[in-house]
Amino acid sequence: MTITTGARFRALSIITISVVFVLLLLASASHATNTVTETFEYRVKPGDTLWQIAETYGPDGRDIRSVVATIERINGLDGGILQAGHVLELPVVTG
Repeated sequence: MTITTGARFRALSIITISVVFVLLLLASASHATNTVTETFEYRVKPGDTLWQIAETYGPDGRDIRSVVATIERINGLDGGILQAGHVLELPVVTG
């Protein structure tokens, strides 16, 4: 079975367009998840960890590591060490 040059060109064009479309979707989804428009204050309790806070107050279905990174970024934290009484800004979950 021989594939003509025209058919090969059409197949490559469809694949290329599909890849570009997927990359654009991923880029827009990444941008949407990294943009925080509203926050609320949370006072750290003894024994709290960023991981626990992210699991409790982060969006359902979102990778907890991403939520922790967002909380660290919003609050200028490095290393995730918390002290009881510290007030954190947490992203508001909508939808």
